[in-house]
Amino acid sequence: MNQRRHWPGGWKRTESDSLNGSARLYRYKESVSRHQKRVTLEEVARVAGVSRATVSRVVNGVTSVDENIRQTVERAISSTGYLPNLAARSLVTRRADAIALVLPSESRIVGDPFFTRIVRGVSTVLRPLGVHLVLMMTGADTGDQVVADLRQGRLDGVILVHTYQADPLPTLLLQSRQPVVLSARPAEPIPITYVDVNQTAGGALAAEHLVARGCTRVATITGSLDRPPGHDRLAGFRDAMAELGQPDVVSVEGNFTRESGAAAMEQLIAEYPDVDGVFIASDLMAEGALPVLRKHGRRVPDDMAVVGFDDSSAALSCDPPLTTVRQPVEDMAAEMARQLLRQIDRVDTPIRSVIFEPILVVRQSA
Repeated sequence: MNQRRHWPGGWKRTESDSLNGSARLYRYKESVSRHQKRVTLEEVARVAGVSRATVSRVVNGVTSVDENIRQTVERAISSTGYLPNLAARSLVTRRADAIALVLPSESRIVGDPFFTRIVRGVSTVLRPLGVHLVLMMTGADTGDQVVADLRQGRLDGVILVHTYQADPLPTLLLQSRQPVVLSARPAEPIPITYVDVNQTAGGALAAEHLVARGCTRVATITGSLDRPPGHDRLAGFRDAMAELGQPDVVSVEGNFTRESGAAAMEQLIAEYPDVDGVFIASDLMAEGALPVLRKHGRRVPDDMAVVGFDDSSAALSCDPPLTTVRQPVEDMAAEMARQLLRQIDRVDTPIRSVIFEPILVVRQSA
């Protein structure tokens, strides 16, 4: 038999609803706004319907807490406005409560919604725990700087985004025995934790859709082939096209930017004017390519069907709206943060690869 509990303001809730705290969170937010008092762990625990010890474990980044309970506590932290005492926690844990997110050079990330989504996803995990996110851009001395910050206690761990084939940073961090997670599979086979979407399956989804539409002269504009996402999307697309009876696939390389998408489409039309379907390996490149098609009098999808990859805001900005392969970037980024926190919490955390599955989102371009 469920025991009745009395919550602030006389509102009642059954014990069986302890993990479904939406109404409690709303009610508590009203109460706190009236009284403006410093929120304690006990109050967060009461709102979340868990013990003070459980809240403390979540706040301190202990990763063995049940995922549903952890999310409930994080919602309670956000709703109540609880602020961890970072100075006191650092004395106990000997941590900096700071994680570096290492991104490609600044010119690459400006205007690319992918990186904004990465930051948003990582922040959803770190912010409720009071862990700071430090953004760093790749450069000649990035590796040495990151390792120095880790060893001197200014950082607790690192998330690397979009490493390339000759990038020394993953191996450098691995050799330093510091917590690190990659945003995609490593370019070289090294023992390191990473989170990725099934890139080859995503390329295959694009191939299957174009062939199902009746396209018989299919091409692709790839991403940078020295980066695993560009390489793997091309491999998945080509393998699927071969299985579907079209082994001869034309490809032009881009570099995941609007400008490269436009240049690659100009080259494609000039050299292969009879192409009737194209897989473009990022929405941002597709956004650059579609105006080129209009300039040359090609109607989309009547004359050329176009499929992108990412399902970012760029897909909706395209004219027509872009059919694309969705990768759940925010969810993937949140998982990167959780994997890194596990490593920080336990140095003997096993190496893992977490793979998300893509889905095809059909719109007007194909």
